Amino acid sequence: MRGTLVFSGTSCPALTGKICENLGMAPAEADLSQFSNGETSVRILTSVRDKDVFVVQSGSPTINDTIMELLIMISACKGGSANKITAVLPYFPYSRQSKKKSHRGAITARMLANLLHVAGVKHVVTVDLHASQMQGFFKCPVDNLHAEPLIARWIRLNIPNWKDAVVVSKNAGGTKRVTSLADALKLNFGLVTTDRKRAHNMSASMIMNHLDGWDNPPAYVNGVRHSNGISEDRDSDGNGSAMSSRIVAEPQESPRRATAPPVRTNSLTRSPYARAYTPSQTSPIEELKDEEENNDDAQVYNDQRAQEVTQGRLVQGHVVPDDFQSPTQSDGGADGSQSCQGADEDPMTMSHASSFFAPEPHALGGSGDVEVSSDEDEEKLRDPKVEHMITLVGNVKDRPVLIVDDMIDKAGSWIAAAETVVKRGKAKKVYCMATHGVFGADCLEQMQACDCIDQIIVTNSFPIPDRRAKNASKLVILDLSYLLAEAIRRNHYGESISPLFQHMAD
Repeated sequence: MRGTLVFSGTSCPALTGKICENLGMAPAEADLSQFSNGETSVRILTSVRDKDVFVVQSGSPTINDTIMELLIMISACKGGSANKITAVLPYFPYSRQSKKKSHRGAITARMLANLLHVAGVKHVVTVDLHASQMQGFFKCPVDNLHAEPLIARWIRLNIPNWKDAVVVSKNAGGTKRVTSLADALKLNFGLVTTDRKRAHNMSASMIMNHLDGWDNPPAYVNGVRHSNGISEDRDSDGNGSAMSSRIVAEPQESPRRATAPPVRTNSLTRSPYARAYTPSQTSPIEELKDEEENNDDAQVYNDQRAQEVTQGRLVQGHVVPDDFQSPTQSDGGADGSQSCQGADEDPMTMSHASSFFAPEPHALGGSGDVEVSSDEDEEKLRDPKVEHMITLVGNVKDRPVLIVDDMIDKAGSWIAAAETVVKRGKAKKVYCMATHGVFGADCLEQMQACDCIDQIIVTNSFPIPDRRAKNASKLVILDLSYLLAEAIRRNHYGESISPLFQHMAD
């Protein structure tokens, strides 16, 4: 392409070479080095005057050096009278710090966007931002490309019986991404959530007993006061139909309100929810219609648990059998502290132990934001003194499961979700899929050693050392060079990039 220069940073020279090969050009020459004191030195070795410049730089293990190198390259091209400078960031650094996590925290992603603007960037091309709202941080246009069409094509070509697969989100924050892929492939989707283990026997709490009947106020029929509460010793086959409601608790769960189904009888005495029968006001046919409507409403709107819900116990990031000894019980017996049974006898202790009264604390108040999961959650899963409950919503029995997220950084939540769908859900195969394979510390090695994970699919947006990639037989790396090359070409010629969001034909 005439009037176009593509520069490569030190983070992804291989990806930049493939992009230039697809464009039919060679990467522009630049000298990138560091002084003895660690400062970054950049020298542009070709003329950039009135040229359309693209600087390709992604994340790397030395992320701060990578960012400074990118900013200096952009500033150098701006000083060389470049016509337009576009930053191509397959993986946007600091994308997980897009909001405050404490009262004195910083929104680092917004600060980086401001730095790029000051350096002289006029356009940004990136892939799968951690939060799409980050585009509002920039003062220039942002093209947030998606790797979903590329991943969906790989699924159709490489997974046997992919039409029977289930797309699963490993946390509540990834449901939007999972449902998008499920809708594109016309597949079912599921959800895995992790929470701390609840206290036992919450129904014995004196505080909970005061809440009985709070949502069941007395009703008035024809000026006569009727009580909707039903005592526990009342038989369900008595005169009339009623809905008994009480607070119940199950082991390892928070309290919930159980609602018994209505019982239809032929008696003249009816539930106060139905209209009183008066021959002079309504006909028997209209009365029968009203009764059927009320019964249908009572059966549809209830608090019964979903049928396809599977729960398991999680200790140190792994699913354990139901008869596994709880770490809290073992610690309590060892040091002579109060046991769980003793704690259950204290209603105040139980009330504080349940999330119904004390939700998970959040830095800025409230019960937290589930949209973004932080690295602190991984540390909590590894805590040997805390037992978690993991819940799978959806039917995955004898089906391949696709666990999808935007990046793979730590292995804890991925392994927990994989073990849950295999050991509890009886899934056939598990594929872990993400756009950015960050693989911090020994994440890749842990996922490789996990028997419940069959394959790991990522793109080359984040550089993975060849040594680690060769030692991981489960790892599959998809190429983003065609997507980025076409985005660069369309930006240079002023064409629409909407076709890049469409799914490709096989």
